Amino acid sequence: MDLATAAQVSEAVAEKMLQYRRDKSGWKICREGNGVSVSWRPSVEFPGNLYRGEGIVNGTPEQVWDCVKPLAGTLRAQWDENVNSFEIIESLSDTLLFSRTSTPSAVMKLISPRDFVDLVLVRTYEDGTISSNATNVEHPSCPPKPGYVRGFNHPCGCFCEPLPGEPNKTSLVTFFQTDLSGYLPQGVVDSFFPRSMAGFYANLEKAVKKFFG
Repeated sequence: MDLATAAQVSEAVAEKMLQYRRDKSGWKICREGNGVSVSWRPSVEFPGNLYRGEGIVNGTPEQVWDCVKPLAGTLRAQWDENVNSFEIIESLSDTLLFSRTSTPSAVMKLISPRDFVDLVLVRTYEDGTISSNATNVEHPSCPPKPGYVRGFNHPCGCFCEPLPGEPNKTSLVTFFQTDLSGYLPQGVVDSFFPRSMAGFYANLEKAVKKFFG
């Protein structure tokens, strides 16, 4: 995929992410607690669900971003129990890249290790919000690997948003829209994402405290 095509695809994903962020309709809450809300609605991208997580994290947007960013130097693999490794396959610019993420087995090994190859765009908005915007792609230097089932992320990402009057807090809104592939019972998938997203926020809170005090 050349730079022009990648830029076009990623900008379209970023616009979809903004639509998800703004659209309040059709969401059904499936998990709430500890200041985190997870909701879902049917995906229009694949026969599965689009999940939305919302929560306030104690830390500046820059600190939270350093923990979640899909860029070189990210701390994500050090704290996120759903990420084994994150690697950059090819950088097209400072804010546009191809990445591979590998995940461990989950749900008592009912879900075997997965890997995901994505095109990722980072956007910064005038109000200080930083967003990641990703979708699945194929990349010649990253064919399927033994021991991993290749999963597919449909438009997904997060928004790290400043809170007015609260410089040391961040509103983090996340969107997951993942086809795990393989032959998984739908019930396993439907229970996995809300639980793992709630855990994501709890572990992120601890990570920000650990890395930035």
